[in-house]
Amino acid sequence: MSKSIVSIVRYEKPRESVRQAVDLCRGLDHMPAGARVFIKPNIVFWTRAVNFPKWGVITTSRVVEDMVVLLKERGIDDITIGEGTVLANPKDQETPAHAFKTLGYGVLKNRYGVKAVNVFQRSFEKVDLGAGVELKFNTDILNADFVVNLPVLKTHAMTVVSLGIKNLKGTTDIASRKKCHNTDPQKDLHFMIARLADQMPPMLTLLDGIYTNERGPNIDGRMRRSNLLVASADVLSADLVGARVLGYEPSEVPYLVHAAKNRGRPFDLSDIEVAGEPIEAVAALHKYDFPYNQDNTLPLPLEKMGIKGLSCPKYDLSLCTYCAGLTGVVLSAIAMAWKGEPWDDVEVLTGKIMTPAPDRKKTILLGKCMYQANKKHPDMQQMFAVKGCPPKPGDVVKALHQAGIMVDANIFESIDHMPGLFLSRYEGRPEFEEEFFQIKTSE
Repeated sequence: MSKSIVSIVRYEKPRESVRQAVDLCRGLDHMPAGARVFIKPNIVFWTRAVNFPKWGVITTSRVVEDMVVLLKERGIDDITIGEGTVLANPKDQETPAHAFKTLGYGVLKNRYGVKAVNVFQRSFEKVDLGAGVELKFNTDILNADFVVNLPVLKTHAMTVVSLGIKNLKGTTDIASRKKCHNTDPQKDLHFMIARLADQMPPMLTLLDGIYTNERGPNIDGRMRRSNLLVASADVLSADLVGARVLGYEPSEVPYLVHAAKNRGRPFDLSDIEVAGEPIEAVAALHKYDFPYNQDNTLPLPLEKMGIKGLSCPKYDLSLCTYCAGLTGVVLSAIAMAWKGEPWDDVEVLTGKIMTPAPDRKKTILLGKCMYQANKKHPDMQQMFAVKGCPPKPGDVVKALHQAGIMVDANIFESIDHMPGLFLSRYEGRPEFEEEFFQIKTSE
């Protein structure tokens, strides 16, 4: 049995570096002539309110355009870029359109005839992934002849890494995404993610590591200029090597262990040939976990502030993306509200699995799932429920205030502007260039 080829290339020049990565792994050799091609970038987050750090969060427009050029050179005319960005309001169509325009996809349409679609405006099809798992995927990607998968090379607070297989979660509908964050100890998030690529058309995966992200996948991570491209015609092989590049053995990444076992593959890279740069020459540890105190009841930065009378247990795999995005804001607001006086034994619970502690006087149930799971729990002394899915910021403020934590409501009212604050981390650092997320209107 021949080995899968994974190429590792240092990004140096537009067009040339992506071409080298694709050629070394023979990534387009199995693309049918005249294929309908679906390109899946990673646009994990977007806001129209303010500029925010995209490095290591969003696939660079540089890589997207370079891939389009390679496809056009091979006579491909039917190219669709598709993504399903997570938003506070799932019905919001203006924000995805703004993302596509800002990232230059309109220029790609005018220059190359490329279409860009928000998958939430398209239809979905149910797919049987085996083992009793059914999810709905965007019909455009399922019915393409070939997929170009363009994730970012980054870590993830829940899944350790977020690479090619996980990037396909962005083509599922909202109900399927929530189904991945369940309470089943066997068929958990890792189990579900491992199967996302199983029924996909033939695929090239190219991990965009021009910028990488530590403690990703979002804007609160720490971005690096890494100048790396990792590519393969086999998505699992790309992910196995990508994990090593980020400093992790595949055995440390549960979804990769599942995926390898499902496909009868080893996860020690013994059936993979690496072309280009050796892994050892480019690997650099990117931490994935957000640190908590010893008993996981408080983020370490909050404990170091001396905060007392509060418990915010560490997130678990059942916390879906919609609540996860708000949780970071809640923790920031709580930190800013601390005045040195202990709060009245308040706990803030998230996800679907956590249960109230009997020694806590006040319990905030954040989100519909947490409320449904614990609304009648016998250990709860006083409940403050935020029932929305996703939770409404105003309801979060009300619950915190009622529990005696006087957070600044303005933080939640201007929540769309908060991402801009992270830009200050990268000011004065010339290696972080906005032009990687722009496409020139004239060549």
